Amino acid sequence: MPRSALATVRSRTVFAPLDAGGRAGTVARRLIQAITLGLLLDGECLPAESELASQFGVSPVTLREALAMLRDMGLVETRRGRQGGSFIRAPDQAQAGYLEPQLRLLSVHELQDIGDHRAAVAGAAARLASQRALDGDVHALREHVARLRAAGTLAERRRADTRIHIEIAAAAQSPRLTRAEMDLWSEVGDLVWLPVTGDLVAEVTAEHVALVDAIGRADPDEARQLAEQHVLAETERLIKLRLGMER
Repeated sequence: MPRSALATVRSRTVFAPLDAGGRAGTVARRLIQAITLGLLLDGECLPAESELASQFGVSPVTLREALAMLRDMGLVETRRGRQGGSFIRAPDQAQAGYLEPQLRLLSVHELQDIGDHRAAVAGAAARLASQRALDGDVHALREHVARLRAAGTLAERRRADTRIHIEIAAAAQSPRLTRAEMDLWSEVGDLVWLPVTGDLVAEVTAEHVALVDAIGRADPDEARQLAEQHVLAETERLIKLRLGMER
């Protein structure tokens, strides 16, 4: 039975070898990004140090230095013994009071530009995923949608939403699109759910259901259109909120 493309592409993206001369700080930033995006979940055990160093293409010493940085930040806990290893400790949930000043740092033009980029990447990923996704990939996407539906906080919704879009890119079997989604969500992902309240929560969740259904039906045109419309609607909400701050 072939391995899930979702799992293999995500692993190759998160733990991809660094450029020549990669240092501990670069390894730490890659892992921090994966943790904050929800690709590495709270309590998840990282691969063994020797395996992880090999995947990143760095020495075991460099890898241990990176893990020490994450331990100092409270993002990793290392346990000894037969059941030991390095375990993820996800950061505290982001609150609206922290996000609103972050939104003020972005101009309307920057929000529009990021939104256009996100729509292009999400649309391409959804189209390819509808053509390439394995049954296991679609099943996993539906599980992440269920997590989104059950989420009760802004941070939980953002993490579930992030995971859905990155896993769609992984299901497209495209490490480049997966990396692009990760980078874009790192840039603006925390803000996406800030203007989503009340009945709009169910509406946005329904958009994800429709998108995953289109991928499951292997309908590339519908999947691409739904993904692009979803991201453009998010962008419009953020721009409206940003303009409201000006007034």
